[in-house]
Amino acid sequence: MMMSSLKFGTSGLRGLVGDLLGWPSYGYSLAFLRHLDVNNAVSASRQVLVGRDLRSSSPEIARLVLAAAEAAGFEPVDCGAVPTPALALAALERQAPAIMVTGSHIPDDRNGLKFYAPTGEIGKADEAGILEAFGALRENDLLEFEAMAEWEHPAASLDVTAPFVERYAAFFGEAALAGLTVGVYQHSSVARDILVAVLERLGARTIAYGRAENFIPVDTEAHRPEDLALLREWAGEKRCDAFVSTDGDGDRPLVADADGTVLRGDVIGLLTAHHLRLSTIVTPVTSSSAIERSGIAATVHRTRVGSPFVIAAMEKAVQAGEAGVVGFEANGGLLLGSSVERDGRRLEALPTRDSVLPILAVLAEMVATKTSLAKLVDGLDAGFTAAHRLTAVPAEESGPFLDRLGEDAAFRAQFFREAGEVADIDRLDGVRVVLASGETVHYRASGNAPELRCYVEAASADAAGRLLDWGLGTAATAMGRSGSGA
Repeated sequence: MMMSSLKFGTSGLRGLVGDLLGWPSYGYSLAFLRHLDVNNAVSASRQVLVGRDLRSSSPEIARLVLAAAEAAGFEPVDCGAVPTPALALAALERQAPAIMVTGSHIPDDRNGLKFYAPTGEIGKADEAGILEAFGALRENDLLEFEAMAEWEHPAASLDVTAPFVERYAAFFGEAALAGLTVGVYQHSSVARDILVAVLERLGARTIAYGRAENFIPVDTEAHRPEDLALLREWAGEKRCDAFVSTDGDGDRPLVADADGTVLRGDVIGLLTAHHLRLSTIVTPVTSSSAIERSGIAATVHRTRVGSPFVIAAMEKAVQAGEAGVVGFEANGGLLLGSSVERDGRRLEALPTRDSVLPILAVLAEMVATKTSLAKLVDGLDAGFTAAHRLTAVPAEESGPFLDRLGEDAAFRAQFFREAGEVADIDRLDGVRVVLASGETVHYRASGNAPELRCYVEAASADAAGRLLDWGLGTAATAMGRSGSGA
């Protein structure tokens, strides 16, 4: 039976470690591979690549995933602690399925599984197929799991990091970042060493900061105050032209300028699209309206939040003959939907969240234009946004609140009375309200954790901050909470 906290969110299966350890890790991996078999979506090699992040629970969960692969009749390949995009690239090149053990940016008491078919990241139809296959598991599967409880088979190993670094060194060239000094906030990111390696390979000087032994849930969208304080502290040393980092599994970037000011994820995506001359942007509704205003892309497609939705829209754009397709999210995760050619060099598509490409593209744009990161951002006129969350808000609370806000016009008008008159509403993902002033407030339930997220746009940073504080506080009150809970 499916444990209560385990569910598919914006990217993969997530839940409490206590609910994922043991049979669920094994069972969902077995279900995924059987789903592939039923749909004849497996290559002749029948290899399964397995990677993990640096959470305390990830090694044990990865062991169970490897055991499930063998039980399903596959050859388990242990790739160790690696960034998600590096694992995804290796699987795509080998046309092999892959499973990444990671909870991304959520706390250490949670973890998850990301599934990759031989053709790339799974979609929503695959999620339904996995759930169906999990529900069809029988007692003999459980008995086999119990027999393999102490499984320690010497699985084959594979280095997926060296080819990943080479991918970007070959495309950008070894002088692309020459002259830059880049601070790398390492914390507990599984990409921390690869990030240093690829930056230095492209000619940058790096300074490592904040390496941690215990897992730190760095979020590249709803930034923790302590992370922002650290960046400002390091910026005060006046040693770096920019600062970079990633979330826990290395698929979302964090980029800050020389003053420690963090760039929004959609701004990182816009700068990447501009540097690579990409003409079709696919992005969720949480990204800023500046994407359309910028004129960088000829076509912009909006989606719900979550890489499966972005990938589906990218595939549709490619099938329609649109060129230069890139997807990105407000959290900074960037998905390359089309191959890119420049100066006789080719970068193959990688339609899964990647932190390294946008980091390198933004830094390379600084060098190519001899412009500071702050000035590059100013040149976009991207406006001001802010985002944060109310924590410990289960779906049983956020769902009725969002339904009422979206469906009850009288309640909606009263709710926003202090903020302004409601001019428009969008319910593609949660409830996004445009006020008569042009400011926006967007609420949606997180797909990964029991949280209500709030995103705002305003004319200034101060106005965005005030609107965000108002949005969190008013939502908390509407749900009967005494404080913001953030």
